[in-house]
Amino acid sequence: MIEVDNLSVIYPGGIKALDGVSFSVPEQEIFGLLGPNGAGKTTLIMVLTTLLAPTGGLARVNGIDVAKDKNRVRMNLGYVSQELAIDDELTGLDNLRLQAGLYHMDHSIRHKRIEEVLELVGLTERARDRVDPYSGGMRKRLDIACGLIHRPEILFLDEPTLGLDIQTRHEIWHYINRLREEVKMTILLTTHYMDEADLLCRRVAIIDRGSLKAIDAPEILKKQMGGGLIVFQFNQSARPETIDQAMNRLKNQDFVREITQKNGEYLLLTDNSEESLPLFFEALDGLRLNLKKVTLKMPSLDDVFLYHTGRQLREESVSREEMDRVRSSMRRLRKTR
Repeated sequence: MIEVDNLSVIYPGGIKALDGVSFSVPEQEIFGLLGPNGAGKTTLIMVLTTLLAPTGGLARVNGIDVAKDKNRVRMNLGYVSQELAIDDELTGLDNLRLQAGLYHMDHSIRHKRIEEVLELVGLTERARDRVDPYSGGMRKRLDIACGLIHRPEILFLDEPTLGLDIQTRHEIWHYINRLREEVKMTILLTTHYMDEADLLCRRVAIIDRGSLKAIDAPEILKKQMGGGLIVFQFNQSARPETIDQAMNRLKNQDFVREITQKNGEYLLLTDNSEESLPLFFEALDGLRLNLKKVTLKMPSLDDVFLYHTGRQLREESVSREEMDRVRSSMRRLRKTR
């Protein structure tokens, strides 16, 4: 349903937003796209939804080249952005009628389609109410309904639960799963919530600085990290030469698969963290080290993300000034293509 082959986007000023990205999404899969701010997620979605032309490479949606037949692509997809695209002054019903009109839907099927999507997102009883008093969850559900009115085969959800409380997030997850199971829809979503990606997505792709770092099922990505993690950190008083000595000892141990340093912490990958913990302390025996903390844990999707990018997903990875510069470049590029 989605094919991306060696896709690249370079903005004016030499900003490389995408650098040879390749992946595919089969029918009826919920596919997650994870990455820090500025990683290239928004640019990728803009290309796939025909809002931005690629600099190089190829992208197809339902077999249609996004650069050659934009109108056909748009009829095959629905897009729900981070920002709500509904009108608070209208009723839920009028918002859907407006969206149906934008897709030039025939009047003979418009009413039936509106009834279907209202039932799907659980808003039938509130359809004739103005949107203004709707809760955050109801607004997002209506926004999703607007993206479904033309029965797209592929739905793009950009941060579908951003800013919503946990109860409402679970509610939205329920409707997303219904789309896949009952409507047989293919869904690509971006999210900053690891639990969301872990629960909803059959596979996830981690993108950072325009490049694809990893792609697979969440469970497989976690298993690739090993049987466990020993996360440790030295006190500031620890001498650099002593730290180097400690690291050399650990790297020569049979129980250690790999050690990486991220954000001042050390991640030690091992096949069995519980059995390896005593060996960890034994290897450091005799060194005058002040360990600030030692944590034993099974790998999570957060750990996978941290391992591949060196950053927590919630961290701001670019400055406001840089983001403004990228947005300005995007606007200029769209005007020239």
